[in-house]
Amino acid sequence: MPAPVSIVIPVLNAAEELPATLEHLMEGLAAGLIRELVVTDGGSTDATRAIAEASGAEWITAAPSRGGQLRRGCAAARGDWLLVLHADTHLEPGWAKAVSDHLLQGQGRPACFRLRFRARGVMPAWVAGWANLRTRLFALPYGDQALLIHRDAYEAAGGYPDQPLMEDVALVRRLQGITVLSCAALTSAARYQRAGWLRRGGRNLWTLMRYFLGVAPENLVKAYQK
Repeated sequence: MPAPVSIVIPVLNAAEELPATLEHLMEGLAAGLIRELVVTDGGSTDATRAIAEASGAEWITAAPSRGGQLRRGCAAARGDWLLVLHADTHLEPGWAKAVSDHLLQGQGRPACFRLRFRARGVMPAWVAGWANLRTRLFALPYGDQALLIHRDAYEAAGGYPDQPLMEDVALVRRLQGITVLSCAALTSAARYQRAGWLRRGGRNLWTLMRYFLGVAPENLVKAYQK
């Protein structure tokens, strides 16, 4: 019987981050969880492709768009379960057991990881705490928490929309009963450290509110990337 989980990673010039992310997946191979690795690219010009192909990944490339990249990657994946992971996010040791337990006991529900930043201090803990509270209260995890979803549930929800921003929110809003796993997704704090924790956090919240009010993702992304 094939392993149940396809790992799908969207990338764009991720050569610095991708090797460590792949290294943290190794326990899933040892546990017999991972069927394949699909790396879906948006036009990288660095060594990302060489790194991905050296790991045995299937490489897919097209125009940059996080939602489009994820849609193509999930379409190419063959596993019964999809684990969608950002290129700058490391799954905490012990993640393979947490995922295995969910596959056995989770009754097919989608799941995500608790968020933690790879940074120390009050602000990283506060921002991650808010994200985890948002996830539990509103079932609204972001993509940097990783998403584990059965293919049937993914397809029933319509999959990721081909849009440059908020593709993760668009999908999870159509899901029900998202389980928060016991392990953490350890994500990069680089964007927060560059922009400032309060400024970046406020920008993210403002972007989410505007999206809920109907502003097109193509317009949101211009302000988000400044």
